[in-house]
Amino acid sequence: MTDGKTNYQIAVRHLEQRQEGTYADGILIVNKSYPLSADYDPGLQPITKDAFQKLSDAAAQEGLDLYIGSDYRDYAYQVKIYNNYCDLYGSEQADSFSARPGYSEHQTGLTIDCNTIDDAFGDTPEAAWLAQHCADYGFIIRFPKGKEDITGYQYEPWHIRYVGVDIAKEIQKYDLTLEEYLGVDSVYAAPWQG
Repeated sequence: MTDGKTNYQIAVRHLEQRQEGTYADGILIVNKSYPLSADYDPGLQPITKDAFQKLSDAAAQEGLDLYIGSDYRDYAYQVKIYNNYCDLYGSEQADSFSARPGYSEHQTGLTIDCNTIDDAFGDTPEAAWLAQHCADYGFIIRFPKGKEDITGYQYEPWHIRYVGVDIAKEIQKYDLTLEEYLGVDSVYAAPWQG
């Protein structure tokens, strides 16, 4: 099966269930179909922190300011965030931009929100640089524009996920989402019962 645009060969990867969550060919997958256990609590992973520091330093060399706006969130904190959005917007709208508890990539310690969590970030030189260079440091733009029906989330130019340089470059080269690369879906099985 191909993605229909680039002839990238998409295949369902080997899925392995571990205590904390599901891995696809060694990559921890967290989305609307693949949750983490509530007690998975790794903090910001050192590999993510180190890679982001290198990315940030490279951006600074070009006069740009990329910093961590948000990173690791534990399950309990995501409960508060998600429930707040549900109270403000209802669960259906909240599901388009906020992960349910246990379904947030922030809980992996592999995800960073750069700078400000604001749609205006997408129009900044920092966002353009990030989109062009993040793969060089092992990151992908996790929820790219035009792929909302695949990821289940609206475009977030600030939200990057560490997957390693080789995988990030392949995902970027073929303009894939992580779901497309891994051959998995991202759909909640049932309405929120929070």
